[in-house]
Amino acid sequence: MLNKVSAFIRQYDQIQPGDSVVCAVSGGADSVALLWALYLLREKLDFSLSAAHFNHGLRGEESNRDQAFVEELCSRYDIPLHIGAGNVQPGEKGLEAAARDARYAFLESLPGKIATAHTADDNSETVLMHMIRGTGLKGLGGIAPVRGKVIRPMLTVTREEVEEFLQEYCLSHIEDSSNRTDAFLRNRIRHKVMPLLQQENPRLAENLSQMALRLRQDEQMLCAITDQPLPAVPELRQMSPSVRNRYLHMFLHNSGVKEPESEHIALACSLVFSKNPSARGNFPGGVTICRQYDRLVKVEKSVPMPVRVLKCPGSLSIPEAGVRIICQPGQRSVLRWDQFTVYPQGEVIVRTRQPGDTMRLQGGTKSVKALMIDKKIPANQRNCIPVIADDAGVLAVWGVGANMDRITGEQSPWLIRFETKERV
Repeated sequence: MLNKVSAFIRQYDQIQPGDSVVCAVSGGADSVALLWALYLLREKLDFSLSAAHFNHGLRGEESNRDQAFVEELCSRYDIPLHIGAGNVQPGEKGLEAAARDARYAFLESLPGKIATAHTADDNSETVLMHMIRGTGLKGLGGIAPVRGKVIRPMLTVTREEVEEFLQEYCLSHIEDSSNRTDAFLRNRIRHKVMPLLQQENPRLAENLSQMALRLRQDEQMLCAITDQPLPAVPELRQMSPSVRNRYLHMFLHNSGVKEPESEHIALACSLVFSKNPSARGNFPGGVTICRQYDRLVKVEKSVPMPVRVLKCPGSLSIPEAGVRIICQPGQRSVLRWDQFTVYPQGEVIVRTRQPGDTMRLQGGTKSVKALMIDKKIPANQRNCIPVIADDAGVLAVWGVGANMDRITGEQSPWLIRFETKERV
């Protein structure tokens, strides 16, 4: 086992001379074996070693027993020890996930690299768990040998080799009673599924872990190919499903979906092929993705635009739209996309569109909503578009134009000009 750990550390460049390495120790067989292996390798690989133990407080006196065992073990060999503790409460993904999150939060707060004792058996169980839930190449890659400051030097070591290593060095360990229950999926796979599969191939754990490590390398290569902004919808439609799904997976992850699964990729794909140019879908974490014609975008929560009064002469800054509206008395008729004269009636306000809003352009009278659709203004942006209106209705809409019915009149005209220098 020691040779395997040493070779794996070198293969993945997990430890460099002068590093500080903190070994996560629960007191179980795997973590004790890793601590001892690193203790034996520390001078050869030239790194400093310490240990860390997190008391989840979930098993009462047994949790305290685990901590006392680790403290005694580290004291015996003069290994510095960091102790953490927390009152873990079940989260959305259950107690096991909440305990893992609390443990890693403590470990990653410590200086130096963090070594965890994940074995080939753990890796193979993880691969099977991902297969049960539905996964792609990334999920089949199992546990990462290196993730940030966390290293896993034992991914090629089997549980059987751990036991032999402990016997060879006469090292004791403790058993976590929660490992015997079948309340968790991992335990059910470990107790029921793995023994059946190992009847067909006793080296199943080692083979699955090696497969995962190879697939992880393929995943990294493919990720490098698609590590660029999400292409437009027409281009996505022309891609092979494997490349398209990889782009969508990365897009969802970057949009806040922490662990995109196959069903989430399928939903994103349905948006790509939808005939509705404003189609949208809801994803985990409160993330909403929508089509904006030829683009997929994350919908940002918007604050309703307040109603503002426009004076003449005067100006208004509309940060929601990144535009400034400037008004002054008109001297002659003007009709351009960014400035025009209108003849208001009563108070003039700037607001968002409302049901029943209509205006006439050169092509005829339509609802403001229909005109925004014609201009291909994305649905999630339409309520941020300034509408200039008075007592008689709509005068103009930013990005759409001026109401042709309101550009002539008897009273003094207003010259309204849009400036986009203050875009936010």
